[in-house]
Amino acid sequence: MAEAHQAVAFQFTITPEGIDLQLSYQALNQIYLSGVRSWKKRVSRMRNRVIKGVYPASPSSWLFVVIAILVTMYMRSDPSMGLIAKIQQHLPLSLHVSLSAQGQNIVSALVFSTLLWLSLILALRLCLKLLLSYHQWMFEKHGQVSNTTKVWVTLVRLLSSRKPLLYSYQTSLPHLPVPAIRDTLDRYLESVRPLLTDPEFKRMTELANEFESSLGNRLQRYLKLKALWATNYVSDWWEEYIYLRGRSPIMVNSNYYGMDFLYVTPTPVQAARAGNTITALLLYRRKLNREELNPSRVPGTVIPLCAAQCERMFNTTRTPGADTDVLQHWQDSEFVAVYHNGRYFRLWVYRAGRLLSPREIEYQIQRILDDPSPPQAGEDKLGALTAGDRTPWSQIRKQYFSSGGNKRSLDAIERAAFFVTLDNEEQGMRGEDPAGNLDRYAKSLLHGKCYDRWFDKSFSIVIYKNGKNGLNAEHSWADAPTVAHLWEFTLATDAFHLGYTEDGHCKGEIDRSLPHPQRLTWDIPTEVQAQVSSSLALAQALADDVDCHVFPFREFGKGRIKKLRISPDAFIQIGLQLAYYRDRGGFSLTYEASMTRLFREGRTETVRSCSNESCAFVKALEGGEVKFVKFVGGLSLYFRESVLSEPWRLSTSQTPVQQMELFDLKNNPDFISLGGGFGPVADDGYGVSYIIVGEDMINFHVSSKYSCSETDSHRFGAQISKALHDIMALVSADSKTPSSSRGTAQPQPQPQPQAKKLL
Repeated sequence: MAEAHQAVAFQFTITPEGIDLQLSYQALNQIYLSGVRSWKKRVSRMRNRVIKGVYPASPSSWLFVVIAILVTMYMRSDPSMGLIAKIQQHLPLSLHVSLSAQGQNIVSALVFSTLLWLSLILALRLCLKLLLSYHQWMFEKHGQVSNTTKVWVTLVRLLSSRKPLLYSYQTSLPHLPVPAIRDTLDRYLESVRPLLTDPEFKRMTELANEFESSLGNRLQRYLKLKALWATNYVSDWWEEYIYLRGRSPIMVNSNYYGMDFLYVTPTPVQAARAGNTITALLLYRRKLNREELNPSRVPGTVIPLCAAQCERMFNTTRTPGADTDVLQHWQDSEFVAVYHNGRYFRLWVYRAGRLLSPREIEYQIQRILDDPSPPQAGEDKLGALTAGDRTPWSQIRKQYFSSGGNKRSLDAIERAAFFVTLDNEEQGMRGEDPAGNLDRYAKSLLHGKCYDRWFDKSFSIVIYKNGKNGLNAEHSWADAPTVAHLWEFTLATDAFHLGYTEDGHCKGEIDRSLPHPQRLTWDIPTEVQAQVSSSLALAQALADDVDCHVFPFREFGKGRIKKLRISPDAFIQIGLQLAYYRDRGGFSLTYEASMTRLFREGRTETVRSCSNESCAFVKALEGGEVKFVKFVGGLSLYFRESVLSEPWRLSTSQTPVQQMELFDLKNNPDFISLGGGFGPVADDGYGVSYIIVGEDMINFHVSSKYSCSETDSHRFGAQISKALHDIMALVSADSKTPSSSRGTAQPQPQPQPQAKKLL
């Protein structure tokens, strides 16, 4: 094969005269250039370690301190108050012999200057950490900022004035505090009050008090001890016990998806879209490795967020274990893994240390699309192992993929920068049934055919036959905002920076001597094929049960909501409560994901948006008695069991737009992101993801299960739209703004006066 010959750096033959060694200078040159690229990355990492290690100061500030000390000494003043003289007394004997008294004085001054400089850095970092520990700003009323917060903002800006690298703030972020157990229990009881009858709430209160006086205080001491020792007392347990220890399929249950533009497909050429998408992702990785990405911040502020989740974005896979999975991350990878028509390929994206151009990657992808070779026995549905239960996959992996050719091929997938699926289907909002096709597009990204994705990879991209693309992400290594940041950059770079030729192909030149993408080879015995079939059957049943509905809400957006001095997210959440009440005739425990990235290595917390106030508002608006959706099995005899048995029948999450500057929606209004979604958390509940796009649009992703007769994603989507419309009509009834900004407003019932007062 051509790639095999080109991969050989030297050949030799044994002759009667001796060994005849033939060197391939082209191959050796590529090895040399790859080594140069690797060393450049190492030097860049070392440079970045120094720069972020002294932040918020700069390396050059050391020279300023040295000059200041030397100038002061030249003026016959001792800024060290005798410390320089003491340092001079403790210099090595060799320096006393080789240097003059003046030279020793200068060396001592340099040592003192360096120690002073390091002390100043630690002091500045401590000041920044103390400033970032102040969180009162988030509790202040809109437009009424206290003088304390104004001073705080000024100081934070002053200490953050130097341009930071991606990880510059990491050591300055505060640690997540351990809340008092009484505060935790009080907040918990308040959150479940609207979901319990009076006798049930009384019993829950008794259980909570009993827990506090017995096991709770002991657990609290353990938490405080861990908080003193660990960087974050939650994150490692969250990663392991919430994600990695799960033995059920991660497809649908854990993984989530991201979509392409709603109205635009930059090119209909599948290979070209793959070329630009892969290039954009690798450009992001380059910026990530060089730490050139701006640190994420709380929107509209200078407050930094933890960037630790970015570290395992690329070259990462989740490997199955008997009891718990493990996340494996490699420092670098020069190839991606590609799946097409039941076959796996390794595609090298670097040649001689150079990133291939988008046109060259398109050329290589087209070679894969044109390859007529059939799948090997058992190869086509091998990916189903990653879609089924984790324990069987662990056993099969250990027994049949731990050595030989199978291990080499599996390594090529797991060590790849990311996974690429070239899908033969066409997807997107198209054809005679655009709404239905949008729902099918979501299902395809969430689970595909259950075997044509590698669900263990940190993320996989899907390129469809008509040029549409999308993403499926594994959840344990990071939360959705981190992946959304990557996907925003990818879409914007693809459409606005890399671009396409008039005939829809990628730009750039082609080196036609590129070796062919490498087919991965497998030896799949019948035992493995049997497990593949079993995993596929389980995954297919799970996928067939998912009911997805995606719809853009265009009646109004955050622009109109903010004019009414209401938080857009709060407005949507109260709308979801109203919609759920109308759909199910009662209330349920509600999960809204929120970030704790204000703290070092922070991940996710829960906003329990079903509250006493939200229930009172819905009740007042509907004018009826509130019904309760009870806990599964009722209350247990023990507090822990009662809490852990509560089902999240309404699980919600907002996908924030973090880089709006990349999308010029004013001049390119059709380049609107659809956001992404996830599967339902409870078998009888809903999963709702939403993204607020621009000023006038909110995209919703609703999921549920067909097997539950009480849920219907399309019906709930309609309830969401109606609820948002009714609440807007309520809050804007006294204003001159019409109740609908687009089209004719539907007649609505007269809102209850008490509901307006409560809102």
